[in-house]
Amino acid sequence: MEAKLTHLATLAQKDKTPAYLALLSETLSRPDPSTLPADLHTLVDAVANPDIVGLVTGRQVISELVKSIGASAISDHDIRKRVVEDALATLQPRIASYEEQVNSLRFQLADLLETEEEWTEAARVLMGVSLDSGSRSLPDEDKFRVYVRIIRLLLEDEDSVQAETYYNRAASLSNSTSNKEIQLQFKLCQARISDYARKFLEAAMRYHELSWVAEIDEEERKQILSHAVTCAVLAPAGPNRSRVLASLYRDERSAELPTYNILSKMFLDRILRPAEVKSFEDSLRPHQLAKISISGNDRLASAVDEDDLADPSTSTRKGPSTVLDRAVMEHNVLASSKIYNNITFRGLGTLLDLAPSAAETMARKMIEQGRLKGSIDQVDKLIWFEGGREEDDAQGKAGGLGDVEQTSEATGAPFTKRWDMQIRTTAANLEAIVQHLAIQGLIQAPA
Repeated sequence: MEAKLTHLATLAQKDKTPAYLALLSETLSRPDPSTLPADLHTLVDAVANPDIVGLVTGRQVISELVKSIGASAISDHDIRKRVVEDALATLQPRIASYEEQVNSLRFQLADLLETEEEWTEAARVLMGVSLDSGSRSLPDEDKFRVYVRIIRLLLEDEDSVQAETYYNRAASLSNSTSNKEIQLQFKLCQARISDYARKFLEAAMRYHELSWVAEIDEEERKQILSHAVTCAVLAPAGPNRSRVLASLYRDERSAELPTYNILSKMFLDRILRPAEVKSFEDSLRPHQLAKISISGNDRLASAVDEDDLADPSTSTRKGPSTVLDRAVMEHNVLASSKIYNNITFRGLGTLLDLAPSAAETMARKMIEQGRLKGSIDQVDKLIWFEGGREEDDAQGKAGGLGDVEQTSEATGAPFTKRWDMQIRTTAANLEAIVQHLAIQGLIQAPA
């Protein structure tokens, strides 16, 4: 190869282009590919030198090489990858002269790495593509495609932080294309980034919206719906999550999912038991099981009292340890508010497997954030829940968890009293109708 290149360098300028192209074609058509990477490296190094070959000839030869590689002129995957990497290493310092060729090589190398499932490496290669250069700027639609592809590759390796950076760049170009496939890929990236960033409520809404798109394969839509349910369960308890849970619960397809049991219990405000949570936990991905830390203020507020330490059954946990742990505890607090008029700190702690002061802290934060309606009586160590009180002025205290000394009669939970009142009202109305029919002579006494 060295001798041939030395000979070609002595040719007249007008004869160099066809001569170098002929040498490239001859090199690529060799039956033995073992020496191909070294020979092509030598050839590219020679033609990229404008002092020997000239810029016009160099561009033509390298463009032909890039085109041939893209057309699978080199069948062996490893050899093709090595040739592309060598060519990039040679041309990158001269990118001002070979920008288009370098970009094409980067796209080809990203394809090769993607087939090897080297997601992050493929994304890094695409990050080096010149999208906004002084000599040649790609259209907004092409930039959008590149950004979406980088985001997808980064998310495959769960690098949500860097993926969000490129998502922000892509968001400003999202209206540049009418291609439905790219738009769907972008929306799916939106949902996945929200998922990885633990913005579970937002992720659940995005997943559920995508699960209705007819262009997506049915099996994949079912998987997306499953992600929506998972994120809704992990979202912070409150009115917003309740709306999302209601939408998912009423979706007929949800009944076929393995997570339907926990979805229905959360929607119906039923308390979740450890065995049910454990089966759901097994279906979660690593980022959804991330550990969460307790702030210094919350740790101080959740200190266990001496009176509580005297009871061996009292938990000493100061807060939830995982995202799932927190979601289940907050849900159980809300479920308790539907069952009881009030509950002691110790009673709520027993239900949540938390120290009484930690249970109070969790309820207090939910009340502050508007996710729980109620008030806290720190003197009597009680949490009062609002709702249903207008139907009976004589309030009972904590039904079942926590002993509270009181002089008034415990009359039960508000929803039970409401049900009793409806039965009494219905019976009274029925009796009034019967009496009215009897007065009119429309009812005959039995013989």
